[in-house]
Amino acid sequence: MKQDQGLLAVGRIVKAFGLRGELVVESFADSPDRFRTVRAVLLGPDAATARPARITRAVIEPRGVRVTLADVPDRTAAEKIVGQFLFVDAQHRVKLPRGRHFVHQVVGLTVLDEEGTVVGRVRDVLKLPAHDVYVIERNSGEILIPAVPEFVLSIDPDAGILRVHVIEGMVEE
Repeated sequence: MKQDQGLLAVGRIVKAFGLRGELVVESFADSPDRFRTVRAVLLGPDAATARPARITRAVIEPRGVRVTLADVPDRTAAEKIVGQFLFVDAQHRVKLPRGRHFVHQVVGLTVLDEEGTVVGRVRDVLKLPAHDVYVIERNSGEILIPAVPEFVLSIDPDAGILRVHVIEGMVEE
């Protein structure tokens, strides 16, 4: 998802829940607990058209996150915003520890191997239970690289570069 205006998508509304306007949210955060503390968000189909919204209640369950927004009084209103994103501005972002990056900082990076040869470009980041996996787009298709220290040597969003260790069979010519 493309970021705009310094906004960061923290979740996507996947469905309405119940009759009182509750929303089930797919969290993009490392920890869904993030929704317990954030109140000021922006809501919209994209960052460019997002408008201010306020979370009045958040419930974190093993199955996911449910939120209530101040301006969503009932199920009908909730159903109208399914598919939209919840964004936070730079002021409300979580500060990441050194060496950690937001997904939007990784997507689009040029991937280089240890010799500096272009492997491809990061198209997506898959959030899997064991670890993230980078989907690398190449002219000949795509490859998957586990986002673990054995394969990811460095990430430099400012330079637009992701350096990886490529093993035999990982990249087919």
